[in-house]
Amino acid sequence: MSKDSEDDRHTADTLPVRIPIFPLSGVLLLPDAKLPLNIFEPRYLDMVRDAMAGDRIIGMIQPVHKAEGSAPPALYDIGGAGRITSFEETPDNRFHITLTGLSRFSIIEELTATTRYRQVVADWDRFAADRWAEDEGPGVDRDRLLTALRAYLELAQIPVEWKTIANAETGPLITSLAMICPFSPAEKQALLEARDLFERSRIMTALVEMALLQQASGGGDDQDDDDHQIH
Repeated sequence: MSKDSEDDRHTADTLPVRIPIFPLSGVLLLPDAKLPLNIFEPRYLDMVRDAMAGDRIIGMIQPVHKAEGSAPPALYDIGGAGRITSFEETPDNRFHITLTGLSRFSIIEELTATTRYRQVVADWDRFAADRWAEDEGPGVDRDRLLTALRAYLELAQIPVEWKTIANAETGPLITSLAMICPFSPAEKQALLEARDLFERSRIMTALVEMALLQQASGGGDDQDDDDHQIH
């Protein structure tokens, strides 16, 4: 295990009760995954500054629906937290950061915060197994997933190096696919909340095969695109 991984695991053993959250539709963060973010809104610039001055942990979570008016959007109960492992400030006062996934969390309550960003009390116990990565998933039908995936990536016009995908370990592969594939927010949430790698692989395979069937039958997915602030 690399020193960075050891540091991340140590952080996971001392995860804080109170964390800042970044609500972002269509985005999920799973353990050990890397999530690059382009931060430019003032409240989230504040959040990153405060995180860098502390434990560097930020929780990513999806809104259930888009906000109406000035009210903050309702949130899903479960998100994924990561530690800032790279940071760059740009000449135009943006932050380019990378979050490395530590663990999923569930929200116990949202706090009344004096900051411009939202904060919650997080429960980590439900996802204690996230602190140990699963590189291989017993029972995962890898051949079925890869067969459907190749057709799906071509359909979605997602450029990939197929040899790299085919040779990737099962756990990191499924994690990466869950994060980069253009599934709907509800589908992304299902992948995030999956009990283990085997269940996540089953959901992933079903989503990919469903997308192929919809295309074959002339159907489409008219979901709106969100500005994900990811680069």
